Amino acid sequence: MDVKAKLENVTLVLSRPKYPGNVGSVARCARNFGIDRIMVVGSNSLDPEAMKQMSTHFAADIVEKIIYSKDLDEALSPFRHIVGTTARKGSARGPFLSPRDAAPHLAEMSANNTIAMLFGPEDAGLTNEEIRRCHTVVTIPTADAFRSLNLSHAAMILCYELFVCSAETPQAFTPAQATSRELEGMFGQIKELLLEIGFLNPENPDYWMTHLRRLLFRIRLTSREVKIIRGICRQLSWYLDQKNPDRKNA
Repeated sequence: MDVKAKLENVTLVLSRPKYPGNVGSVARCARNFGIDRIMVVGSNSLDPEAMKQMSTHFAADIVEKIIYSKDLDEALSPFRHIVGTTARKGSARGPFLSPRDAAPHLAEMSANNTIAMLFGPEDAGLTNEEIRRCHTVVTIPTADAFRSLNLSHAAMILCYELFVCSAETPQAFTPAQATSRELEGMFGQIKELLLEIGFLNPENPDYWMTHLRRLLFRIRLTSREVKIIRGICRQLSWYLDQKNPDRKNA
């Protein structure tokens, strides 16, 4: 039996978009492929009429329902899987999947998990810090001379691949994953503990934390598993206190 992606669980999250026309075009692309949720982060002064003009009456209701969020932490906190899109590659930003390779995985995840498809601003794309928040990183293959795509074009390609593959995806059960808020709390606790025991370089702790994030993202942790890891961290911290009562005051 085949199952379609649960598109009502998918939200396009636009971080700091600069042009209202591009947001309207994204709304139109989303409507073409069955997605009707858009969130805009850090840009709450975009002209709604300019957005509607580009969305046309076909997707004007999506523009009217846009959720605005002041920062990315607030925006991403309830999502259980975050897909980042980037044209800039580097060891600290990958590993990378094409939209076609990522789509079956996302269709499966959408059955029981809310998904954010995250896009950066038109001029710079997602920062390294924003990419670190992503469980999956997608890059769209292009001719070498034209690596960067218009915001709405990139959104359309991801929406299209998810829509097309959803009718061909074998039914599979994927349990609900931990939310971004739960994962970020866990990573903060792990980072603090690893700094305390000297595993991380205090001058650049995010270097190894990025690799650790990638490892744990691949495991697809549930809320219960996050609680177990955080419990282990608390127990280790307690043990260190017992062995060295003065360490907190050092």
